[in-house]
Amino acid sequence: MTYWDPTRALAAVKPDPVFPEGPWGGRWEDRDRLNVPGPFWTGMTDTCLTGRLHAPDLVLYDDDGCEFVFRQPRTPAEVGDLYAAACEETLTGYGHDGDLHWTPDLVREWWHERAGVREWAMGLGWGPWVTDPQEWRNDAAAGARAYVAHIDGDLGGYLRGYLFRLREGRPARVGEALPGL
Repeated sequence: MTYWDPTRALAAVKPDPVFPEGPWGGRWEDRDRLNVPGPFWTGMTDTCLTGRLHAPDLVLYDDDGCEFVFRQPRTPAEVGDLYAAACEETLTGYGHDGDLHWTPDLVREWWHERAGVREWAMGLGWGPWVTDPQEWRNDAAAGARAYVAHIDGDLGGYLRGYLFRLREGRPARVGEALPGL
């Protein structure tokens, strides 16, 4: 599997008139530990539970109802979905510059601590932000199942490709060895 850079697809996304420069106001220092490594991430977000309305295959909520990116986009359409989620976020807590912040050591550290992230997703705690427990429980449970499947499935391969991209500044070519996690 080769790494696909989702940030290149941002150029084709029709800008939101409210955010002509893009909705990217997140602060890396506020990054949610549940974000998977990659270019897109969230810092401090609101608790309006709108991210999954636009990007259910990419966004989930933590115990406080704040959004985080549990899977990086794999297609231009998913980049558009994530952009829409970021535009809906009133605190502009999304970022798209993870490549400037993630290092191979940080990616490996996240990977080695994934058991705690997986355990969180399996238990998916419920904070006071849940206003309609059954509706949100069903939606969040679906997202949590997708997150666990991603951790148990293709995330390791994606991260190896991402590590190569971080180290070499380009995706691996066919036959090039990917770094270990």
